Amino acid sequence: MMKKALLITLALVFGLQTLFSQQLAKARKDGKFGYINKKAEFVIQPQFKKANSFADGVALVLEGKKWGYINPDGKWLLEAQFDKAKDFNNGVAMVLKNKKWQYIDKEGKELTYSNAEKIYPFKEGVAFVREGKMVGLMNPKGEVIVKPQYKTIKGFQNGYARFANQSGQWGIIDNKGAIVIKPEYTSIGNYVNGVARAEKGEEVFGIASSNSFNKVDGATKIWDFRTGGTYTIARKDEKIGFVDKEGKWVIEPQFVKAKPFKNGYAGVFDGNKWGFIDTNGKVVIDYKYADVDYFDNNGMAPVKIEDWGFVNLKGELVIEAKYGITAGSFGFLSGRAAEKGFVDGLARVKYEKKWGFLTPDGKLLGDTWFDNAEPFVNVK
Repeated sequence: MMKKALLITLALVFGLQTLFSQQLAKARKDGKFGYINKKAEFVIQPQFKKANSFADGVALVLEGKKWGYINPDGKWLLEAQFDKAKDFNNGVAMVLKNKKWQYIDKEGKELTYSNAEKIYPFKEGVAFVREGKMVGLMNPKGEVIVKPQYKTIKGFQNGYARFANQSGQWGIIDNKGAIVIKPEYTSIGNYVNGVARAEKGEEVFGIASSNSFNKVDGATKIWDFRTGGTYTIARKDEKIGFVDKEGKWVIEPQFVKAKPFKNGYAGVFDGNKWGFIDTNGKVVIDYKYADVDYFDNNGMAPVKIEDWGFVNLKGELVIEAKYGITAGSFGFLSGRAAEKGFVDGLARVKYEKKWGFLTPDGKLLGDTWFDNAEPFVNVK
């Protein structure tokens, strides 16, 4: 009995994992958009002239001249009735109906959150609120968590945003309304791995955290860290090197161009070709590519010869260089489209004007190409 109960429990656990990790990708075939699963099968048939990727468990689609929202099973959550609409986020969406923008919940009920002439969509759990020229933040309950008091708040990324006070000094705020880095910088980059590149005063460049600012000696420019990356790139005396989160040079400036570290490796350019170095600055894959991108945690990175292929950590070309991978090459891409290479075990590629997904062994997912295809996103 105990063994049987254990098997039932394990089945339920794996079933729930499958349920809650379901992913779908928007794909276009014969001029219409539908949604495919990770077998490249249409689970929602191509039928929409326009559509968005799933967000907050539902997808915004155009039927006729009106917008509505569908569930992952393809059934309507809210039938097409809106003149314009934005994606749901944390249970709230912004829609245009009867010439009026309004917030609604997933039952289609209007939420009287704001009487302002202009309202803003929710993204990453917050929406902007304005009062005159000042901006603040509102949560999905309609509560103003930051009164309009700042000159600017930029878009949120992974829960954090750059903001400027009325004096034009920059800092970092999170999507709960808490100040993470005080506004005391001339400019600031995105908050990644607990730090942000920043400029203090006139051309004093360094790395800022919640409680410190570390000047990078001699730096004339610093780039953002990459999520999961140990070091980022900085320029000194017209050469590119690498600094750590404490602002210390860990690889001396010597490269013409470079890309931040991710998963222990970084692309570097010697003025003629790109190669890869490790965190010790050692060239581990020689300079021989027209361009490179980042290594994924599966040990594969996109490289460009004439077209794009993939190499392993030994520098071996394991997927033939015959694809396009450039993200954002057509207008409807958004969200995770900025990621190239392998994401969650699949790489989105273009071949002979068609788009599809490669598995790490170089096989085409479902042996199927599409007119367009966006990255997979979680729908549950």
